[in-house]
Amino acid sequence: MSILKLLEERGFIEGKTHGQELADYLEQGQATCYIGFDPTASSLHVGSLVPIMSLAHMQRAGHLPIALVGGGTGLVGDPSGKTEMRKMLTNEMIEENVIGIKNQLSNFIDFQENKALLLNNADWLTKIKYIPFLRDIGRHFSVNRMVKAESYKMRLDSEEGLSFIEFNYMLLQAYDFLELYDRHECRIQMGGSDQWGNIVAGVELVRKMRQKTVFGITFPLITTSSGVKMGKTAKGAVWLDPKRTSPYEYYQFWINTDDTDVSRFMALFTFLPMDEIAEVNHLEGADLNYAKTVLAFEATRLAHGEESAVKAFHAASSMFGSRSIQKNIIPSSRIPRDADLSDNGSVPCTVMDAKIFQDGIPAFKLYHQIGLSGSGGDARRLIQQGGAYINEKRMESFDYLISEADFYNGEIVLRAGKKRYHKIKMDQN
Repeated sequence: MSILKLLEERGFIEGKTHGQELADYLEQGQATCYIGFDPTASSLHVGSLVPIMSLAHMQRAGHLPIALVGGGTGLVGDPSGKTEMRKMLTNEMIEENVIGIKNQLSNFIDFQENKALLLNNADWLTKIKYIPFLRDIGRHFSVNRMVKAESYKMRLDSEEGLSFIEFNYMLLQAYDFLELYDRHECRIQMGGSDQWGNIVAGVELVRKMRQKTVFGITFPLITTSSGVKMGKTAKGAVWLDPKRTSPYEYYQFWINTDDTDVSRFMALFTFLPMDEIAEVNHLEGADLNYAKTVLAFEATRLAHGEESAVKAFHAASSMFGSRSIQKNIIPSSRIPRDADLSDNGSVPCTVMDAKIFQDGIPAFKLYHQIGLSGSGGDARRLIQQGGAYINEKRMESFDYLISEADFYNGEIVLRAGKKRYHKIKMDQN
């Protein structure tokens, strides 16, 4: 299967330029492609996984990926998708962020022996001379067309408006494409759908200045089935840096995937084969939950390594209980399939009569009853302050009724603060 068809099948592609010519070019041999990464933080987050995985797929298909860190454009700020001007970064902040981003990209992409390149556009953008740049590059851009671009329209319509420094961003990103074409014969730029105008500007600039056809590919904005932007949670972004989001928390993020998103997220965020992923659509009940476990394990393995994924898997099994995952569920996965993955006794456990939960019991009463709080009042305050969790989901109300619907395989896990856990098993007798 061609790399273009593979990316389309797995849900990566929303738009592309010169479709047939692009397909033909990718069939001719090793192609060079690039994606820009904004160094506004020292860590990327789950929302960056689609571009990261697309570069990894390109490398696996024998092509040369370039991860371009925007050390130069980061000094300007991309107005795309923003209603207000981004915070201006110093050179020192950007350099620190670049180091963190490279470490995370290296978990997905092999940079050894020039199998992939990590470049910084500060190497050329910070050396530009303004008047020559305006004469050589600026003359190819129409202001009338630029202000119609989606990346600028939102800002022009906002109360703050669009600053002149940000107005230059499209020219700089287009110039990146020209530089990468000249330096590495890079002919494909990929990015999010909000980058369409910037990517097309680069395609046209290379055509006008080098009389060569280059290509653009955009990715869709990934949202959950409920319409929430991928990677956004009540606690904020889910980071790839283990110091910001621990491997266990990262694992739990994927475990909490909605049923209707499991196969789609497997296609996007793992390298599992599509024929096995297609079978997930026919799973339900416990088997579908096991598929979520596979998704969580594989996603964590890619971001944090196999050892961290195994530890997160066993930690979750010890707290929530788990049966052996059958070999017919995503057989290609490297997830442990031990005979017994159930409770290892490390978490306090109470067995309670199922009748207690038929009508529900207020959360604050249960917390006090099992000893996670010293009194009902303490439990109320804990929940109101956001420190109480049920099955790793924060409780919003102290009088929330914990019922049979909260149990999974006859168990729930309550947490107080960061480290105090208590498991409750339901006695059906």
